[in-house]
Amino acid sequence: MVVLYVLIALVVVGLLTAVHWYAWRRLIRDTTARGGRARRAGTAAAFALPLISVGALVAGRAGAPFPLQRALAWPGYLWLALLLYLTLALLAGEAVRPLLRAWLDKSAGVRPTAGPGAPDGPPDGPPTASAAADGVAAPAPAPAAVGTGAHEGAAAGDGKGPAAEGGPGAAVVSAAEAVADGSIEDPAGAPGPAVTGPVAVTGPVTAAAGGGAAKPTAQAAATDAEGGAAAPADPAAPADPAPSRRLFVARAVAVGATAVAAGTVGYGTYTVLRGPRVRRITVPLAKLPRRAHGFRIAVVSDIHLGPILGRDHTRRVVETVNRTNPDLVAVVGDLVDGSVADLGPAAEPLRGLSARHGGYFVTGNHEYYSGAAEWVDHVRELGLRPLENERTELPGFDLAGVNDIAGESEGQGPDFGKALGDRDRSRASVLLAHQPVVIHDAVKAGVDLQLSGHTHGGQLWPGTYVAELANPTAAGLERYGDTQLYVTRGAGAWGPPVRIGAPPDITVVELASTRA
Repeated sequence: MVVLYVLIALVVVGLLTAVHWYAWRRLIRDTTARGGRARRAGTAAAFALPLISVGALVAGRAGAPFPLQRALAWPGYLWLALLLYLTLALLAGEAVRPLLRAWLDKSAGVRPTAGPGAPDGPPDGPPTASAAADGVAAPAPAPAAVGTGAHEGAAAGDGKGPAAEGGPGAAVVSAAEAVADGSIEDPAGAPGPAVTGPVAVTGPVTAAAGGGAAKPTAQAAATDAEGGAAAPADPAAPADPAPSRRLFVARAVAVGATAVAAGTVGYGTYTVLRGPRVRRITVPLAKLPRRAHGFRIAVVSDIHLGPILGRDHTRRVVETVNRTNPDLVAVVGDLVDGSVADLGPAAEPLRGLSARHGGYFVTGNHEYYSGAAEWVDHVRELGLRPLENERTELPGFDLAGVNDIAGESEGQGPDFGKALGDRDRSRASVLLAHQPVVIHDAVKAGVDLQLSGHTHGGQLWPGTYVAELANPTAAGLERYGDTQLYVTRGAGAWGPPVRIGAPPDITVVELASTRA
């Protein structure tokens, strides 16, 4: 078992490392200059943010001071949510890149090159400044022809040589002619016959008027008579003002992905902080007597008080519940993420819950990470009645509650026999159980309706699909044999205070009698 946990941890670490590297590559490396301030700052953030996220995840379990937990929670958890949607947006951007590049090439009048992976630039001729910025190699110059000055001059004059064609190839003129007409200077400083032999001239060449010898243009680089290095091009020549297409595309995709991810996370955060909305459903129960018809249960789950969601969030939940004027309040687990010492003040507004038949509470898995025994005692002080594998009779039906399956590690798991074993099965029964996976035990016990939470409805799309795979019901009402199961998405959020595709809710379940 330990080996399995280690392997899972290694897979998770490897996946997170790969995702962070991909995000750094697309957002930082591809859009910034090597050694620049922007790249250094982005790289530092790429290392710091994952460490803060790990700190946020482990601080509570490690018993870190609560102020430190709060300091780590906001940036650490929000970064995890932002990373998810950054990655999805960047992956979508991979399909946009070639389309944007093609559009820019067409706008710039660049002819497409043959074959996949062709360089982004003109297929022939000297590379432009933008092509050089894109990392495109300059085309190799054509081999220079070697001959006498007379031959080269004739070629230029009759329009048949490389100079007449205006191509990038090298043209060769005799040294004497070049010095004589002032095209080049004699290295010895003397005109005329002091320079002998052919001289190769690279770059564009303009034919002399009247059929004379070819002359290099102002931007041509000429080698000296002894074969020395070529002189650089004229520094005063205007550079191509067009920006690099590749850099433009990289930055456009990075900015677009960041804007989409930030907007998504911002909206999801607002969805959580504004508080849950009320949903209403009607559930018919065959055994429910007429006198209990219309009985309303406010189902609240997954409030997740912690270093992010605190007293104000609890107050919003209580006010929302009380506005529904329920007959009974059912808090079905995951109330807290932390100790009573740290979160007792945040839970204090629960005293204000109002219902004709009171409020009830069952543990969730996060209570067992936070000291379940202390929290059971504390919620009793706040006016909620814990149902620890027990039931109570209400007018028209039995209300039962079981501990969460996470309590099995402490010998306090769900006990359906204790909660439901000796009841009168002719009466309707409603079961409070945090996790929907116990529905099959509820069916065996003859439960009519199970009320659960735990799933958050997936909380962050596309986590909704994962929740559907991991639970018999991720959200809503479904039937299993003679038992119905309703799963609320919960009133808060775990980890990132963000919800996308699964808004928080408090559900008012109205029981309906089918008896005439």
